[in-house]
Amino acid sequence: MTGLITLTEPRSAVAEAYRGLRTNLAFARPDAALRTLLVISPAPDADKSVTLANLAVVTSQSGRRVIVVDCDLRRPAQHTLFSLSNDAGVTTTLVDDAALVALPLRPTAVDGLEVLTSGPVPPNPAELLGSRRMGLLIERLAERADLVLFDAPPVIAVTDAAVLAPLVDGVLLVLAAGHSRRDHTARARELLDKVGASVIGVVLTGVEQDATGYGQYGSAGRGR
Repeated sequence: MTGLITLTEPRSAVAEAYRGLRTNLAFARPDAALRTLLVISPAPDADKSVTLANLAVVTSQSGRRVIVVDCDLRRPAQHTLFSLSNDAGVTTTLVDDAALVALPLRPTAVDGLEVLTSGPVPPNPAELLGSRRMGLLIERLAERADLVLFDAPPVIAVTDAAVLAPLVDGVLLVLAAGHSRRDHTARARELLDKVGASVIGVVLTGVEQDATGYGQYGSAGRGR
């Protein structure tokens, strides 16, 4: 499980920052529970997949049922992070009625955490994610978990994330300190605003550790 520092180094400052992010997200929508969350980056310079996976781990460790859904149908990563097979997953459910009913969820070593991997890479990712069946899949997954986390490609690279964003309760943007460009971030926000997405916060990764032992990972701030 390379990259899952919340499991390999649970007492580290980075793992603690993920727990802080989990707490911040719990208060992100005081009027309603956050059940479905899309975790994305503006460009391919921030590791949003690792951020999502570690957030899933600490949320499950708090006693909540969590499902990770790999909707990055171009460069899927969640099956690698959790050491899972990827022979069936999101793409399977979007083209196979039986799979949509049965849901090929894969258990992990973390109690309460399941993963719906991407499945075979399709030739038409945006069309699949924008289909009516994707909405049905989100509804089915939300019925089975307290929180469903969706991984998707960078916002400004392809349209996939913009297609998914209006279908979920909130969007979390992941930026990399020293790498993410301001113009990319501004463009991402513009695209998300156009589709009516609810950006609830921003995570800054790669922050240098300060003298207190904290600061390797920035926690979420309000998106607006």
